[in-house]
Amino acid sequence: MKYRLLAEYDARFGAVMLAWPHEETDWAPILDDARACYVGIVGALTAVGCPVLIVTPHPDEVTDDLRAPGSDGDITIVRVDTNDTWTRDYGPLTIEGSDGTLTAADFCFNGWGMKFAANFDNRVNARLHSLAPATPYIDCLDTVLEGGSIETDGCGTVLTTAECLLSVNRNDFHNKSEAEEMLRDKLGARRVLWLDYGALEGDDTDSHIDTLARMAPDDTIIYVKSYRPDDSHTPGLERMEQQLRDMRTEGGEPYRLVPVPLPEPCYEPADGHRLPATYANFLITPKAVIMPLYGQPDNDERARTALETIFSPERRVIGVDCRALIRQHGSLHCATMQLPLAFVNEIKKSIAHER
Repeated sequence: MKYRLLAEYDARFGAVMLAWPHEETDWAPILDDARACYVGIVGALTAVGCPVLIVTPHPDEVTDDLRAPGSDGDITIVRVDTNDTWTRDYGPLTIEGSDGTLTAADFCFNGWGMKFAANFDNRVNARLHSLAPATPYIDCLDTVLEGGSIETDGCGTVLTTAECLLSVNRNDFHNKSEAEEMLRDKLGARRVLWLDYGALEGDDTDSHIDTLARMAPDDTIIYVKSYRPDDSHTPGLERMEQQLRDMRTEGGEPYRLVPVPLPEPCYEPADGHRLPATYANFLITPKAVIMPLYGQPDNDERARTALETIFSPERRVIGVDCRALIRQHGSLHCATMQLPLAFVNEIKKSIAHER
């Protein structure tokens, strides 16, 4: 059977997966701030009727945290060990078969090229599959692939970065052609668009595409643009912008390009290194786009306005303060993974039965 990767804005995505920060994660030094941020994300999702699936080794702690006002709603908690909270990169990728069946594809996650432990994170999808056996599941664990490293329009076009997919500590692809063959075989990619520039300082992922450029409906690409000539990112982002201008849709037309500003530099308080803040790291849900905020009123509002020109009125644009998230070098999209509603409903029934 042939498969294709679904676009994030596909209507069949109705739920979102999160992993809760706990003492055994790198969040330990700022655990209260991290959990407050996650409560904010849950509140934004449930406010627009989006069910939330939370994986955690400590369900009781999550229940306590979610007693905060505004964080009630359709929430399912699954007990499972986790190393960290970046479900974008180890959660299941949803692919559609030629018969219309939605399947959970489980790829290997190796801590962004063996930088961090991932032994527990790499087993989360198997646990979810055990709770939702009626949902088809494909073991792709022979291939390293993170959800944040790829974007798609759902019609066979994949947008990615050379720095990440050609990293020797992932699959040891020797060239783009070898990576494209994998994307064709596993995700049904008919063509692959590559970005070679634009990496953000402080990014542990080797330049994930969801920090730089995102695909949206109607042949639109949202991308990060630097408006500060003195910013160290400006030369790379300008070269990336030119690559985007040169890209063509499958029909041969230029993409509609919509810029969001590069935030003012954000720094880690403990040692002063720059953090990879980016407004490209938003999440698309059926009724809303949840975007990160960085305490920069002008830039926050410029990014919100740009997203509203694309997604409103079909989707509201809701901001969540993500200054805590970027202290671990990720943001809102990195911390979330969209899932088909039927998949989460099946898990919910299994959890209820276990009780």
